[in-house]
Amino acid sequence: MKKRVIAVLGILLLSSALVFGCSGKKDTQDTDAKEQVEETDQKEDVDTESSSEADAGIEDGTYSADFNTDSGMFHANEACEGKGTLTVKDGKMTIHVSLVSKNILNLYPGLAEDAQKDGAELLEPTEDTVTYSDGTTEEVYGFDIPVPALDEEFDLALVGTKGTWYDHKVSVSNPEPVEGE
Repeated sequence: MKKRVIAVLGILLLSSALVFGCSGKKDTQDTDAKEQVEETDQKEDVDTESSSEADAGIEDGTYSADFNTDSGMFHANEACEGKGTLTVKDGKMTIHVSLVSKNILNLYPGLAEDAQKDGAELLEPTEDTVTYSDGTTEEVYGFDIPVPALDEEFDLALVGTKGTWYDHKVSVSNPEPVEGE
């Protein structure tokens, strides 16, 4: 009987030690996690400042830049390898992007809801000729899109041949000077 009582007490002591030991560990983990979040926030603040300085410092000229979208259906033509031509003039940036077809009729720098309002200034397409790696060419639509900042997502709405507006997030990054500029 004494052995059973001692065994039960031993189990209770061991389990309580585990419970309290783990809860102490949890507090340490929570503190560590909070410190990591604070460090990440501080790092992001520094990255944002650096990015803003880079955006403000880009010189007037023509660049090749990545055009990134949140959609597999709306993107730069494969012949362009995901890139567009970024033009910077007087601190204002515009990227020309050749799309994959003539199915997107207009773009709007903002939300689809605003694009449908009276007086909304829609971006009109240009007719671009793209040349694929096999030498074939195709006529597609292209657009000159205002870029508010590099490496930051912005809203861009589009309307296709079916007349429905869609919201998308896009960004422009990695500008590299075009040779001959």
